[in-house]
Amino acid sequence: MIAGRTRAQYFLLAPLVWKVAQEWTEQGGAPLGSRWLHLLLLFSARGLTYQFWFSYSNMLFLTRRRRVVPDGVDFRQVDHEWDWDNFLVLQTLIGAALVNGPLLLPGLENLRVWDPRGLGIALLLHVGFSEPVFYWAHRALHGAPLFFSQYHAGHHSTPVTQPLTAGFGTPLEALLLTLTMGVPLAGAFLMGAGSVGLVYVHLLTFDYLRSMGYSNVEVISHRVFEAVPPLRYLLYTPTYLSLHHREKDSNFCLFMPLFDLLGGTLNSKSWELQKEIYQGKNDGVPEFVFLAHVVDIMSSMHVPFVLRSISSVPFENRLILLPFWPVALVYMLLMWCCSKTFLVSFYYLRGRLHQTWSVPRHGFQYFIPAAKEGINRQIELAILRADRMGVKVLSLAALNKNEALNGGGILFVDKHPDLRVRVVHGNTLTAAVILNEIPSNTKEVFLTGATSKLGRAIALYLCRKRIRVIMLTMSSERFLKIQREAPAEFQQYLVQVTKYQAAQNCKTWLVGKWLSPREQRWAPPGTHFHQFVVPPIIGFRRDCTYGKLAAMRLPKDVQGLGSCEYTMERGVVHACHAGGVVHFLEGWQHHEVGALDVDRIDVVWKAALKHGLTPV
Repeated sequence: MIAGRTRAQYFLLAPLVWKVAQEWTEQGGAPLGSRWLHLLLLFSARGLTYQFWFSYSNMLFLTRRRRVVPDGVDFRQVDHEWDWDNFLVLQTLIGAALVNGPLLLPGLENLRVWDPRGLGIALLLHVGFSEPVFYWAHRALHGAPLFFSQYHAGHHSTPVTQPLTAGFGTPLEALLLTLTMGVPLAGAFLMGAGSVGLVYVHLLTFDYLRSMGYSNVEVISHRVFEAVPPLRYLLYTPTYLSLHHREKDSNFCLFMPLFDLLGGTLNSKSWELQKEIYQGKNDGVPEFVFLAHVVDIMSSMHVPFVLRSISSVPFENRLILLPFWPVALVYMLLMWCCSKTFLVSFYYLRGRLHQTWSVPRHGFQYFIPAAKEGINRQIELAILRADRMGVKVLSLAALNKNEALNGGGILFVDKHPDLRVRVVHGNTLTAAVILNEIPSNTKEVFLTGATSKLGRAIALYLCRKRIRVIMLTMSSERFLKIQREAPAEFQQYLVQVTKYQAAQNCKTWLVGKWLSPREQRWAPPGTHFHQFVVPPIIGFRRDCTYGKLAAMRLPKDVQGLGSCEYTMERGVVHACHAGGVVHFLEGWQHHEVGALDVDRIDVVWKAALKHGLTPV
């Protein structure tokens, strides 16, 4: 399972860490002139460069209009490129071998901080050696079928380039990059013009340009190239590189298209396509939107533009995220003050674009009375924006459809009766999932959150099946209102209780309200807790079992899905998300807001199965 994979290759750097620790101890402080320390700092800075470009390119709220390839990165590509940074480890170890040898490089402690002559020498060697060597070697890898299949096909197997794709390849490719990157530095050092600053500037610029090229997002306006035409042959673009990755018969250069021009391999579409993409050619309009919100500060980092190794597996609190907690806290405050609904992720289903947007609010803020109006305004603006764009269905997630907040979406539909976008809370399918989890031989259930939208629908549905529903509620008025909705012959199956002790002999608990350890202890051994409470309860009882939140697996033909939805497994979404998808696929024209129509529970369930959604 990919979620369990570790970064074991980092242990290869342990000797360098040991060397730095030794020098630190001997010198009584940070060994600022240590060659080993600089190697580790370079390793970190280079990794952060690729991470910076990865984060930027996947901030779809900033970059979606300028994406070169509109497709998404799927889980297959994520797993394929999981160890993308192996080349950084390899190059760091090669660097350690060189700086420890007497022939090639002197110790860094003997070098100047900066020597401008070194930059000039490195630039000349890059243009005169690195660019042509990479061009011809790269072209040779494509020209010989055996070379391509053995040493380069894996690099081209990823359909959508990402900054992390730049580092993914075979050891031969990594050595070729090491040569083209290292010769200009070695030349400057051998000519006596090397410096610590040159090493940092050259390596980080090299990584910066590679990350930019693989970012799949155009960052330089076509107007710049039109104003300075020679620049087209001095600096490539993400479009330029993407054409190479797709067509494989042109655009072989490292950074400078001049060498493709001289070699006759420059793709004639490069510049016109770059202009079209920068102007928003690939900015598609979604037909379905799932409007989510942030759960808490830790889970706010479980998004595709932070760490791919985290967002591509189900969310759980991890130690690696703790150092970023203060940053996430600052972002929470900024979003609270000056942010609006933003695009988080997307996928394609049967050729139709589905997007997830997020309201810039965290879960706890929904329970602050003073924040209610502002949150509803954010949701309303998102609905109106979707309506203007031509979105067919917008599904409300979790607290965005809270009954106390907006009546399960009724507020917006009543306020804007002419909406073309269908607003859906998706709870009908949520109820269907929960109900279909209950064993067919069940005779009695205990229901908490019994008078909520979901609780009401579940109770009314089960009583029609002659299943006794023990409804926990302090409000006799709300209980009686629900009981009267049931046909007269089934009302006897709805029973009100006010204490958890009443369920001490019932082994099927339907949990729509948070349960403390003290409350859970009333369940008899062997009880199964079915949950529709957000966040889910913590399983304190080892003699009981706990179900997950209602969810469904998306159809097998989903494309471009590469991140997990909160705690859901790969390819699985919350039932309210799936309910919106079904609403869209069926082409239903009604809004699904407010109270659930119990008669539609089976209709929606059958429609979900018909379209290939499956229970988890």
